[in-house]
Amino acid sequence: MRCGEERIRLLAIDAPEKPGECRKGRTCAPGDPFASERNLRNAVTPTMTIRRVGTDRFGRTLALVKAQGRDLSCHQLESKAAIYNPRWDNGGFVKAMCPEAAARQTASR
Repeated sequence: MRCGEERIRLLAIDAPEKPGECRKGRTCAPGDPFASERNLRNAVTPTMTIRRVGTDRFGRTLALVKAQGRDLSCHQLESKAAIYNPRWDNGGFVKAMCPEAAARQTASR
């Protein structure tokens, strides 16, 4: 997702990759990438709150993003549109906010 020129990666989740984008040797998240993207797009609002927690190796901002008070990482997990990856949960924020969804949708790596 983007906020102006800033590229933002939702904290702690792995969403399905579009066809041809899962690098060889990588285990990518299962599911329909187009449905996952639609699900996220439907949750996005004109005004959102971004809590920046770091930067990934690609220069993207790692963040907790809320739309109308709802965390978008949790939204994707609860909708089964992404899986939880504890290695990417800096500070355990997502697990603390939606523990049931995180447990149910955990990456098996």
